[in-house]
Amino acid sequence: MESFKGKYERTSADKYEELLKELGVNFLLRKAATVSTPVMEVSEDGGVWTIKTSTTLKTMELKFKLGEPFDETTPDGREVEATVTCEDGKIVSVQKAKKEGQKSTRSVREMNGTDEMVYTMTVDGSDLVCVQKFKRV
Repeated sequence: MESFKGKYERTSADKYEELLKELGVNFLLRKAATVSTPVMEVSEDGGVWTIKTSTTLKTMELKFKLGEPFDETTPDGREVEATVTCEDGKIVSVQKAKKEGQKSTRSVREMNGTDEMVYTMTVDGSDLVCVQKFKRV
């Protein structure tokens, strides 16, 4: 997990708009999300991990302890119970939707070498795979 600590800037996003559409994000927000260049910062203090993602429009902060379920409101507005674990050197986040009709998701962050983070997101019940790449800055 230590290797994830640091600051990253997104360099590519494959099927990101399709993922947002699958989650029911409206057209204007999808367009804003796809043209922005988010910066992701990963840190840890006393066993509490923080993943802070910032764009010109919005800053989101995810705080968690590995393996401990917590309530989260996702950037697209879903109420979920989330659990983040470390599996085979990867940060795995599972978000289970609380409301009927809303989607559950799974995301995996993994390092490719020392300076690239690959962030893969999937939606339960869909074959869609979104892959975003971030470079350490």
